[in-house]
Amino acid sequence: MAIAQTILTQDVADELILIDAKADKLRGEMLDLQHAVAFLPRTKIHAFVGYELTFGSDLCIFTAGARQVPGESRLNLLQRNVALFRSIIPPLARYSPETILLIVSNPVDVLTYVAWKLSGFPSNRVIGSGTNLDSSRFRFLIADHLDVYAQDVQASHLSSSSSF
Repeated sequence: MAIAQTILTQDVADELILIDAKADKLRGEMLDLQHAVAFLPRTKIHAFVGYELTFGSDLCIFTAGARQVPGESRLNLLQRNVALFRSIIPPLARYSPETILLIVSNPVDVLTYVAWKLSGFPSNRVIGSGTNLDSSRFRFLIADHLDVYAQDVQASHLSSSSSF
């Protein structure tokens, strides 16, 4: 929802389509966004449980993923997320063969690779969000320590946790 709200407030899309397997949750999220559009730039907002509405999409942001349960290993979480990707990426690629996939799900580096393989897209059309959140946290901590605004800090957190 944070990504959807940002897209709406930044006026970067004419149309926003939310897709989720949970129809009730999806409808509630769509209504929340639709009720706020009076204060935002004009964007059509749709919600659907299938992938048909993605046809012709320029960008599909993939946020789906299982939550890690207490005591669960990262490897087990990865296996559950790979199974989820296997059920979602191929139909999404069929309906949106020219889209760019932006993967936000964790572990993002490995799942970006999985999405690339499952989609059959060229590698330049499957992008992972990388360590953006880690970098943002790092910038905040530096700014907090120096008593300056995080926007005035330039820093990045490099991760070596994944390799292929």
